[in-house]
Amino acid sequence: MAPSRMDPQDDYDVAEPKVVYDINVPYKASSDEYQRRIEERTEFPSYLPHWEQGQWFEDFPQFDYEDPALRADPKKPNLFSAGVSAQPVTPRMGTILTGVKLETLSQAAKDELALLICERKFVVLREQLDFLHSGPQFQKDFMSYFGKLSRQPVTGAIKDHPEFHIIHRDGNEEDIARFFKHKMSTTIWHHDVSYERQPPGYVMLGILACPDIGGDTVVADMTMAYKRLSPVFRGMIDQLKAVHTSRHLIAHTKASKQLVRCNPVDSVHPVVRVHPVTGEKAIFYNMEFPDEVIGLKDQEAEVVMKFLMDFVRNGHDFQARVHWEKHSVVMFDNRTTLRKSATVIF
Repeated sequence: MAPSRMDPQDDYDVAEPKVVYDINVPYKASSDEYQRRIEERTEFPSYLPHWEQGQWFEDFPQFDYEDPALRADPKKPNLFSAGVSAQPVTPRMGTILTGVKLETLSQAAKDELALLICERKFVVLREQLDFLHSGPQFQKDFMSYFGKLSRQPVTGAIKDHPEFHIIHRDGNEEDIARFFKHKMSTTIWHHDVSYERQPPGYVMLGILACPDIGGDTVVADMTMAYKRLSPVFRGMIDQLKAVHTSRHLIAHTKASKQLVRCNPVDSVHPVVRVHPVTGEKAIFYNMEFPDEVIGLKDQEAEVVMKFLMDFVRNGHDFQARVHWEKHSVVMFDNRTTLRKSATVIF
């Protein structure tokens, strides 16, 4: 006998597709008129996210890299010139610099800034309005000194500058509500683009507008996390490698019917990396891009890596908070820090 159909009152509405990945993937404005209204009320309209059609990037070729910190004077006389002051965020990590003008730094001062970032894991630079107003090309040239620039595979970027990842919050309440239908928190511990074959050593994040309270970025020192583990456990993870992938990011974007600029990338990285400047070992694993631990069965990898991430999540004594102030710039060592930013909902 063929099964009977349910009565109409038992039918369910068509389910809304579950399109959830990362709340920091910028949304698209719903209309040109709405986009114009956004542009009118922002101090930096040229930095609003764009999705340019027709862009396609082939796989990034392997390249030779020399860290600029290896050239630096350890005393840092060019960075710490007259009028520059430094304040530690915690005894072990993080430095707040005031009096530095990024747009005027010499090559020697940039080398010393790189070394300070390697030593302190991140550096906060206050009052960088002139640098932010210098424009995207100037900022790209500045960061190119520290290494080759990453290109954003899916997210909204500055028009004609796909190297920028723009996080923009203005009128996207529906996107936020949809996110929280499936997620309990906006935060996720991550290295930036760890799926790349040669992930960036240095990452710059600038704030153009922000609330007076909230939205802090939390930073975990992965060198200290490694040191806290027992010698036996360190010996085990020293041998491991993990596959990092952008496949899930690309799949989310396609499901959202948004722009994709490249094919997915799979890369293999050691779970423990040796820093090329300091020689320190650091855990290189995160909650976003790793997909497989080579040599471990799925259940084994799940247990070991969940332990590591839970350990980092709860390790408040090797974490620091970056409090954002308008027109601040922060530079992170992407090799030795995990980060999570609170996208505060007001």
